[in-house]
Amino acid sequence: MTDAMIIGLAKEAVKITLLLSLPLLTTALIIGLGISIFQAVTQIQEMTLTFVPKILAMILVFFFTLPWMLKKLTDFTSQLILNIPGFIK
Repeated sequence: MTDAMIIGLAKEAVKITLLLSLPLLTTALIIGLGISIFQAVTQIQEMTLTFVPKILAMILVFFFTLPWMLKKLTDFTSQLILNIPGFIK
């Protein structure tokens, strides 16, 4: 296994990790920004107001994107397993 193969494998692993976390992080960012603007406009400084909607939205997005995430992970894993003979050489 060469250095280039290891770097390519690490690059793909990081890419799939970022791709899978993107929907959840984007949801948290958008909901958090909306709630922050709402708090600034109304001057309501309740701590639970920031966490509860963000968590609920992230759970909802997670359940909607779960089939896509599982497909991406199984594709990556199956490609990794199929390439094991090439890694050994």
